[in-house]
Amino acid sequence: MSKEYANDILSLIDKSPTAFHVVENAKSILDSQGFTGLKESEVWKLEEGGKYYVTRNDSSIIAFMIPNKDYKGFRIIASHSDSPCPKLKEDYEMDKCGYVRLNVEKYGGMLLAPWFDRPLSVAGRILVRDENEASGIKSVLVNLDKDIAVIPSLAIHMNRDANTGYSYSFQKDMLPIVSTSGDSAKDKKNSIMSLVAEASGVEKNSILGNDLFLYIREKGKVWGTSDEFIGSARLDDQECVWCTLDGFIDSIKSENSGYVKMICVFDNEEVGSRTKQGADSNFLENLISRINDNLGRSREDYYTAYANSFMISADNAHALHPAHSDKYDPVQSPKMNEGIVLKFSARQSYTTDAVSAAFVKKLCEDESVPYQIFVNHSDQPGGSTLGNISNSHVSINTADIGLPQLAMHSAYETAGVEDIDSLRSFSKAFFNA
Repeated sequence: MSKEYANDILSLIDKSPTAFHVVENAKSILDSQGFTGLKESEVWKLEEGGKYYVTRNDSSIIAFMIPNKDYKGFRIIASHSDSPCPKLKEDYEMDKCGYVRLNVEKYGGMLLAPWFDRPLSVAGRILVRDENEASGIKSVLVNLDKDIAVIPSLAIHMNRDANTGYSYSFQKDMLPIVSTSGDSAKDKKNSIMSLVAEASGVEKNSILGNDLFLYIREKGKVWGTSDEFIGSARLDDQECVWCTLDGFIDSIKSENSGYVKMICVFDNEEVGSRTKQGADSNFLENLISRINDNLGRSREDYYTAYANSFMISADNAHALHPAHSDKYDPVQSPKMNEGIVLKFSARQSYTTDAVSAAFVKKLCEDESVPYQIFVNHSDQPGGSTLGNISNSHVSINTADIGLPQLAMHSAYETAGVEDIDSLRSFSKAFFNA
């Protein structure tokens, strides 16, 4: 079952090269389960037992199920839709030295070396003129789904420091080649924007804006002598997105727990979350308030529901690297295929404390879900996630968890097959607790 489920997750990741595609695919799954889409710009009429979702910027989504008017609080799991990658600048085609290259910049904390010498494509969204829309503008998903670019390495003969600590310049070294130079009609027809327009089914001159990213074309795979690993782009954090969404959907088929069940997928975690669709926005806070008011509950009910709520911040964790064990805590270093990871940090880059940890540990032990602990090496500050950022707006008991993986922020990452089952099981148990 684990391998079969792993292939299902990898298929979803392959179909989701950008945050916009993550949200679109999540909407399709929710639609198939009878959820109703809402718009923030419209008046809501929520009902007991109702299942709903709402998006923001087409790159963040929150889905929820209401048990009854007198619900006790909220059970929330939050993850993120974005991953580090090159992002195309506004005017992004450069014709120089006999090549057309794409002018790109870093989105998030990329591990640069793995992006060289791989077939790449372009995906994201474009904004186009549309007289049928009230604003006169429509957002359209795009995925060229074609090998169109490569970031070529400089040969070792010309870069003798390549293997001994060469420092990359993103502007100089990381611009991908897409074609040779030329001014013919054929060349203009095959410009990136022409290909984007064709793939989107729109006229090129109707395009008013874009959010386009590069992604690697290599498909996700199950690998290892016993098929114990998965390799894919964007495991951080789509592994958590799809596993927790599955657990959420599984939970709504069960007897209701008396809590509003809520799954959140925020954009822009990799660049600090300080956007209108990020965890540092009012998206979740406003939604909780609207649910309370729409069901005719008092402000006192709102505050008591807050006090009875719990959130899980689900973002992948670092698995022990066999060649660099000195970078990890000498005692608590997670390994792949040994369960979900509960993350702690004294500087509160993770939200887990004794109270929230006790809740997670008890749930795991009661439901036979394997878990392990991650703390940073005391001389390594480590990273952060969206939990503490979201907590500054929605201040409830929260724990940070994730799945152990290697090569975080690489173009191609590695994780364990068995762990995805553990996260799905944990998520279902959490929503039903």
